[in-house]
Amino acid sequence: MSGITRREMLRCILAGAGLILSPWPWRTIASAAPAGPLDLVISTGTSATLITEAAVQALGGMKRFISRGDVVLVKPNMAWDRVPEQAATTNPEVVATLVRMCLEAGARKVKIFDNTCEDPRRCYVRSGIMEAAKKAGGKVTYVDERRFREMELKGEVLKRWQVYQEAVEVDKVINVPILKHHSLARLTMGIKNLMGLIGGTRSQLHWHLDQALVDLAAFFKPTLVVLDAVRILTANGPQGGSLKYVKRFNTVAAGVDQVAMDALGATLFGLTPEEMDHIKLASQRGLGQMDLAQLRMKEVKTDS
Repeated sequence: MSGITRREMLRCILAGAGLILSPWPWRTIASAAPAGPLDLVISTGTSATLITEAAVQALGGMKRFISRGDVVLVKPNMAWDRVPEQAATTNPEVVATLVRMCLEAGARKVKIFDNTCEDPRRCYVRSGIMEAAKKAGGKVTYVDERRFREMELKGEVLKRWQVYQEAVEVDKVINVPILKHHSLARLTMGIKNLMGLIGGTRSQLHWHLDQALVDLAAFFKPTLVVLDAVRILTANGPQGGSLKYVKRFNTVAAGVDQVAMDALGATLFGLTPEEMDHIKLASQRGLGQMDLAQLRMKEVKTDS
């Protein structure tokens, strides 16, 4: 990155890693845009719609990722019967903005679905995502159990597994997780959000969760990851419930590297990427960059 050395970048990251919900540790270095296409953009402001749009635009615009005629899956986290204020599911405004931008870029169809942990009829509605995505022009559907197919994942742990057929029939996948605490995995971000695209007895994966997550990342390879940090669930995840664990952070990040996006999320919770085993494993497998100092990054602000 221009204007800062790798050592200085690491110092910024480590300084911000010791305190949960500390400001983005690289905030002071994003004043000048680096040369070349950006890898990651951090967008802040009070409007979820505007910061989502600004993040994607700064990254090169949706046309960098979506071609005319594409069928696109926008994959939010709708796993729980929770309202947006409880920060257990992806912010509906973030999802709706991405749906609209995909269609404006020329997508033929934008699909939205998730294999939820609780009753999907309640999760889809209570999350606010069904209504928001439909108004934006998206096609929201419930997962049909008959459409799971055992597929070759060729992973280290997941050799074969039940995958939702529609998830592999689309042209592009945009992964839209919410950043939140998880009692088992410590955090749930982009890569773990891919579990909503598989079936089978998913609880079995918890015995070797980190490696299974890496196998999913290698199989699905999202085109774009948009991390919702408008509201963050700081504890009692993944379901949450109590508003005392919710912090308003007014941030959306967008990036082309799913490993880097999870590394970014880890730093916000006072963790280094190395402390998240699935991030280390994914980086070692060559699925992305966990060293944030190696990325072309920029921050944009929508508020004056």
